[in-house]
Amino acid sequence: MGLFGGNVSAKPYGNIVMDLVNCSRVEHFILLGFPHVWGINVSFFVVVLMLYMLSITGNGLIILIVRINSHLQKPMYFFLSNLSFLEMWYTTTVVPKMLANLLLAKTTICFYCCMAQLYFHFLFGVTEFFILTVMSFDRYLAICNPLRYATIMTSSVCLQLSLAAWFGGFFSILFQIIMVVKLPFCSSNVVNHFYCDIGPLLTISGGDTHLIEAFNFLIAVAVIVTSLLLTVISYVFIISTILRIPSTSGQKKAFSTCASHLTVVSILYGAVLFVYLRPSAAKSSFSHNKDISVLNIVVTPVLNPFIYTIRNNEVKAALWKLFQRKALA
Repeated sequence: MGLFGGNVSAKPYGNIVMDLVNCSRVEHFILLGFPHVWGINVSFFVVVLMLYMLSITGNGLIILIVRINSHLQKPMYFFLSNLSFLEMWYTTTVVPKMLANLLLAKTTICFYCCMAQLYFHFLFGVTEFFILTVMSFDRYLAICNPLRYATIMTSSVCLQLSLAAWFGGFFSILFQIIMVVKLPFCSSNVVNHFYCDIGPLLTISGGDTHLIEAFNFLIAVAVIVTSLLLTVISYVFIISTILRIPSTSGQKKAFSTCASHLTVVSILYGAVLFVYLRPSAAKSSFSHNKDISVLNIVVTPVLNPFIYTIRNNEVKAALWKLFQRKALA
C-alpha cells in the first residue's frame, strides 16, 4: 500500500499458538503482483519501464545541474538535489523487481531480500517527508526573513538539516523492521502486492502483530501528521508575508520561489491523505491499494523533475545552458 502499510486482519490467539508450534521460517516469498494485467504484461512493462527511465533521467539531470552550475549553489537547490536523489532510490527499490516479475513466470523474492526492500523503501520514503519539511522551512526563512536568510542558512546548517532528515528516516523505521524480521511466516508465503509492503506481510505472518501495528500507527502520525503540520505552519507565514507585499509583481516573484515546492507537497500529501484518511480506508482491498501504490512509486517521481523545471526559471536556464554546452562539444 505504500508507506506504513495498510489493512491487517486480526488473528485468533489459538491459531497463532498452533502456527508458532509448527512453524519453520520461509526462505522466499511469492509476490502476487498484478493478476488483472495478465495478457497485457508486455504493454504494462513498457509503460512502467518508460516512466522509470524518465524518473531516473529527470531526477539525475536535476542533481547534475545543481552540482555543476554555480548559480544553483543555494540552499533551496541543495535540498532539491537531496529530494531528487531520494526519488531515484525510492522508485529503484521497487520498480526493477516489479519489471522482472512482469516478464518472468518466477515472481519469488528471498526472505532477506524482501526485508531489505521493505527497509530501504521505508527509509527513502520517510526521509522524503522530512526533506520536504526542511524545504518548507527554507522557503519560510527566504521569504519571511530575507535579511537574515544568508546568515542562518549557511552550508553547514544545510548539511546538518539534511543529515537530520536522513537520520530521522533511518531511526524512525529501524526497530519496526527488526520486529517484522522476527515474525514467523508459517501459514503462507504469498504476498498480495507487487513489492514487500508491511501491510500484506503482517497479514500472512503467524505471530502477534498488535505491537507492530501500534508502532506503525505512531510512526505514521509522527512522520506524516507532524511534517504536514510544520509545512502548513510555514506556508501560513509565507502566504501572510506575500500578501503584505505592496506590488503585484513583487507578490508573484515571491510566490514563484515556492510554487514548485508547494505543488510537490500538495501531490505527495494529497495521495497519502487519500490513502489513509478516506472513509473507506479500513475496508479497502489490497488490490485497490496496489493501484494507488503504482501512482506513488512509478508516476509521482516522474512528475517532480518536470514541476521544478517548468515552474523554475533558474533550473530551466541551467538546463538550457547544459544542452547548449553538449551541442557545441
